Amino acid sequence: MTQNSLRVIPLGGLGEIGRNMMLFEYGDDIIVVDVGLMFPEEEMLGVDLVIPDFSYLEENSEKLRGVFLTHGHEDHVGAIPYFCRDFSVPIYGTRLTQGLVRVKLQDHKLPTEVLQEVQPGESVEAGAFQVEFFPVAHSIPDACGLIIRTPLGTVVHTGDFKLDHTPVMDQHTDLMRLGQIGSEGCLLLLADSTYAEIEGHTPSEQIVGDSLRNIMVNAEGRVVVATFASLISRAQQVVDAAVFTGRKVFVTGRSMIDNVAMARQLGYLEAPEGTIINVEEMRKTPSSHLAIITTGSQGEPTSALTRMANGTHRHITIAEGDTVVLSATPIPGNEQAVARNVDNLFRQGASVLYNRVENVHVRGHASQDELKIIQSILQPEYFVPIHGEYRHLVTHARLAERVGVPAGNAFVLTDGDVLEIDQEEARLAGRVDADLVYIDGLGVGDVGESILRDRASLSTDGVVIAILTVDAQTGLLARPAKVLSRGFVDIEESGDLLDRAARVAEEVLKGWEKTDPIGAVNAGMKDALGKFLYDETRRRPMVLPVTVEV
Repeated sequence: MTQNSLRVIPLGGLGEIGRNMMLFEYGDDIIVVDVGLMFPEEEMLGVDLVIPDFSYLEENSEKLRGVFLTHGHEDHVGAIPYFCRDFSVPIYGTRLTQGLVRVKLQDHKLPTEVLQEVQPGESVEAGAFQVEFFPVAHSIPDACGLIIRTPLGTVVHTGDFKLDHTPVMDQHTDLMRLGQIGSEGCLLLLADSTYAEIEGHTPSEQIVGDSLRNIMVNAEGRVVVATFASLISRAQQVVDAAVFTGRKVFVTGRSMIDNVAMARQLGYLEAPEGTIINVEEMRKTPSSHLAIITTGSQGEPTSALTRMANGTHRHITIAEGDTVVLSATPIPGNEQAVARNVDNLFRQGASVLYNRVENVHVRGHASQDELKIIQSILQPEYFVPIHGEYRHLVTHARLAERVGVPAGNAFVLTDGDVLEIDQEEARLAGRVDADLVYIDGLGVGDVGESILRDRASLSTDGVVIAILTVDAQTGLLARPAKVLSRGFVDIEESGDLLDRAARVAEEVLKGWEKTDPIGAVNAGMKDALGKFLYDETRRRPMVLPVTVEV
C-alpha cells in the first residue's frame, strides 16, 4: 500500500445477504460504513447470528477514526454491540438509527456515549475523510447514503435505497444532491445490488398502506401483522390503518415493543392517545376491533408469531376468523421456517396473507431502472456493486458498464478483497481476513467450521459412545466394554448390535500393549467401530471412544 492510495475493503455483505460492513483506508486513517449481522443459514446448526470478522481492524485499531451507519436495519447495525466490546470510537448516524442502536447497546449493558447523532446534509471530519449524509428512500425512516470526500476524489456509498416518489414518511432519495456530486466528478460509486436482477421500478410503499387498510376493513376478526422490529414505517402504516377502521393496536415481541416505544418517544411513530393498548385492554377488546403488530416474519423459533403459530404464546391464541399478514420477504435460508409458520397458522383457522396473494410488502431496494438513473446522474469513474449474492453483484456490474462505466472499471469484490485506487488506476491488491464469525449463545467466535461439521454429523446419524474400563497396572480390561447410542438406533430394538459393537471395542484393546498411549487406543477403537457400524447399518454415526483407567 502506498501512502496516497485509497483502499476499499468489504468485511461483509458482498456475496451474501446481510453482515454489511465496508472499510475505507487512506494512509493512517480508516473509517467503517455499517456493522451488520446475518441470520444463520439452515446448515449453521445451533448458531444464533453471524457477524463480520473484526481481526483486520484489531490489527489496525490505531487507524480507526469512526463508524458511519446508513440506517437502522439489522443487516447494517446488528453487530454494533459486538463491535463495541472491542472498539471505542465515535459511531455516527441519524436520529432513528441511533435510537435503534441505543436500544441494542442498552440491552447488552454497553455504554452509549459513543453514539453521535447527525442530520441528513451534515458532514463529519474523520482523519483524511469528510463524510456527508444524504437522505435516501428505503423501508425505514432516516435512511441515508454517504458522500465520502477523500484526497483522491469523491466516493458515494448509497446504502440501501430506492426511488419512491410517494414514500410513507416523506423521505425521498436526494437526486439533486447526487446531481451536484456528478457534476463535480465522482471517483467511485458503491451501490445497492440486492434487486439488480429485477427489471423496471420498485413499487411505492404507499401500496402496502392501501392493502393494510383494505384488509382491516374486510377482516371479521383480529388482524395480526408480522414484520421486522426495525421497520418503523410499516408499524406506522398498521397504526394508520387501525385508526381508519376504528381498531386498537396491541404490540408484542420484545424487540418490537422496545422499538415502537423508542420510535414514539422520538416522534417517528404517531398514534392517537389510546390507540396502542396494553395486554389487559387487549383482552377486553372485541376481535373485530383489534390489530396486532408482532415480530416473527422470518419464522424465528422464539419469535412472537412462531409462538402464536405453535399455540404457545402467553397472551394470544389464534382462532377462526383471525387474519395474519406477513409483511416481509423471507431472507434466503428462512423460507422453510416461514412456510412452516404459515401452515401452522392455517391449521389453527387463520387466513394468512403474504406477497404471493396480496400486496402486503414491497421491496426497500432499487430495481434496474432506478440503478440506471443513479449511474447516469453520478457517472462514476469506478464502480463496485455492494449488498447481495454474487449473482446480484455480477448483474449490477454488467448493468453499470452498459450505462457508461468504462470497461474494466466495474469491480466485483467479495468479502476480504482489497480494491486499491491511486492517481493512475484501480486494481485488486490482495485480501484480508473476512471469515464468518458465529454467535452461539454467549460465545462469540468460539464455534468454527469443525464444530458445525460435528453438529451436522450428530444431526444426521447420531452418536455412539464406547467406554472401556482398563486396569492401570495390567492394561487389561477391568470390566466388559459398554456402548451407548443416541440418535443412531433404537436401543430396545438394536441391543444386539450395540453388544456386538462392545465386543469389537474389546478386540481392539487386546491388540495393544500396556505402554501404548491412550490416544492411540482410542483412535484404533474409533476406526474399528466406525467400520463395523457402517458395514452393519450403512450409517456413519459420530463415534466417541472413552478409555478409563482404574
